[in-house]
Amino acid sequence: MAQKQTRGQIESEISKALIAFEKEHMGRGPLDVKTYIIKDIVVIRLIGVLTPAERHLAKDDEGIQLVKQVRAKLLENSHMLLAQTIQDITGLEIASFHTDISTKTGERFIVITFKQDLEKTFKL
Repeated sequence: MAQKQTRGQIESEISKALIAFEKEHMGRGPLDVKTYIIKDIVVIRLIGVLTPAERHLAKDDEGIQLVKQVRAKLLENSHMLLAQTIQDITGLEIASFHTDISTKTGERFIVITFKQDLEKTFKL
């Protein structure tokens, strides 16, 4: 049987996986990633994800929508790979996957819900 991990270890592994995913599939990594586990939910906050070109494009409403659409489509096309990575880290099946990006702050939030309570799997 595999050794149980602590909350901090799982949060750290998820953060590292998101950095690698962003670099490989989005072209660059975020400046920082924070992962929070709350019962059966994981909230991931990626800080500094916009490229200079995206920041320039997001100066008007049309550009904001274009940045959001492109980022959403890129994640949609590769989210199964990310979901599998998260499932491999947690050992739990994902129920749902949600994301949004702020062109004002350059932050992306990813919210993942699981079919079981992730907190119950931690090493005490």
